[in-house]
Amino acid sequence: MASNWSLCDVCDNRQITKLSEVWCSGCDKGLCSDCREHHSISKATKYHETVSIAEYKKLPTEDLRIVQVCKQHDKKYELFCRNHDRPCCKKCVKTHKFCNGLTDINEVIKNVKTSNAFYEIEHSLLEVVDNIKRISADREDNLASLENKRREIEAEIKQTRKKIDLHLDKIQYDLLKELMRTEKKKEINKIEKLLTSMKKKENEIAKYQSNFDNIKQYASEFQTFLFMKQIEKDIAVEEKFIQSINTKNICNQIKMSCVINQSLQQIIASIQEFGEISDDSYPCGLSIQNQDTQAQIMVALPTRQIDRLTLMLQRINTNLAEVRGCSLLPDGRMVFSCRVPSKIRVLKSDRSKYFEINNIIDTFDVVFIGDDSFAVTSGSSDKINIFDIKNKKLKKTIKGNSDIDGAVYKDGHLICCANMKGLQIINLKDGFITNVTNNKLSTFAYVTTFGEKLFYTNSENHSVTCCDYHGNILWTFCHTSVLVSPFGISVDKGGNVFVVGWSTHNVVVIFPDGQQFRTTFIP
Repeated sequence: MASNWSLCDVCDNRQITKLSEVWCSGCDKGLCSDCREHHSISKATKYHETVSIAEYKKLPTEDLRIVQVCKQHDKKYELFCRNHDRPCCKKCVKTHKFCNGLTDINEVIKNVKTSNAFYEIEHSLLEVVDNIKRISADREDNLASLENKRREIEAEIKQTRKKIDLHLDKIQYDLLKELMRTEKKKEINKIEKLLTSMKKKENEIAKYQSNFDNIKQYASEFQTFLFMKQIEKDIAVEEKFIQSINTKNICNQIKMSCVINQSLQQIIASIQEFGEISDDSYPCGLSIQNQDTQAQIMVALPTRQIDRLTLMLQRINTNLAEVRGCSLLPDGRMVFSCRVPSKIRVLKSDRSKYFEINNIIDTFDVVFIGDDSFAVTSGSSDKINIFDIKNKKLKKTIKGNSDIDGAVYKDGHLICCANMKGLQIINLKDGFITNVTNNKLSTFAYVTTFGEKLFYTNSENHSVTCCDYHGNILWTFCHTSVLVSPFGISVDKGGNVFVVGWSTHNVVVIFPDGQQFRTTFIP
């Protein structure tokens, strides 16, 4: 970021002092109203993103003070190396000549604010905050229980004290002193110190969250991308710190107890102690949320051995007659689409009914698209309805050019099974359609995606096909002995494909090579 954003950079170079009104992230300059107009029509800059100076000032300058040119070669970043997970200029190519993951950086940062990586980082921040609050609440509860227990013991001691002779005052005093010393020993100080640390980290994460909102609204795609690369390292440090708390027994429960000497009831003068104070430490069973994967733009995900997969059936009572689509939201809510009668039902994370939308002409598949919204395909028409979960109403409708069945969301686009038109990619912002394949798809076709691959079902020839985004077929799985009329399809983090067999009443798991498989029947 340039330091003097308040003055128009173009006018300043002409020895004219004019206040800037907007900031161009592409040029890394402030512009006055006159220069802004020329900037917006110039062939080289008319597609640059600009924000008002007032909005630009809201961005977290400390976190976004990232050099946008290569420090080594003083050239603008134009490429991104997936192997090393870092931006490169053209001169950096010499040191990356053996890397096969060099990509135009404009392709990498495209729609980065709506990407899964951006969402995962945002979600990671929420998890870190939640974990901090969990630890703080647990420690506060422990402190409260220690105080309550101390009061119970103190009352028991004083009650016993009243039954014995005055010559026991000294040992009573010694025992109370030991009780207070035990309560204030170093383990208690550790709890208070940890609580202070948790509060500090909570404030730091709150600052990141505030910055995220401004980044999302006003930063350029490139700034956002660089911000993400920086913050994900900080999140990893915080997550490692939180996990270390749970694994190093820092959160062990501290418990005090007291055993009163029963001989005191006999008031024997030879007794030299009133009782015994002890404290125990045991694991608190604190549940720390941990996101298994780090939010990355490009990740190489390990594949799991298919013979180690364990399939467990879980039933969800939707009270719907004909469910055709299901989407799981990040917070645990579930959205189901019912074909007959046409309706959408949203369940809470505890599987109780949240709300439903009726009077929809046609429904088939339902897909979560971020921003608390989901898209619903029609099945028997070319309409895609976008619904707002928060306001529980229709936001807008997008028209395709064919009947649309199954769909999957990726980076601001909906990949659809467009029946007669084959696989299509529809831009949810402007409705622009790109054909992936031109082959006719069967009715009740579903699609999913993993990395650079697409997977779709064909219930007519009982097959599952894997292709790339150019429509090139990589493999086709067709074994009618185990899979007939495949419908719903999904893929896990290891690239294993899960397919529902409608007629065979089973779930078939296909290994990423398209050859190996496992199957389990649904009773």
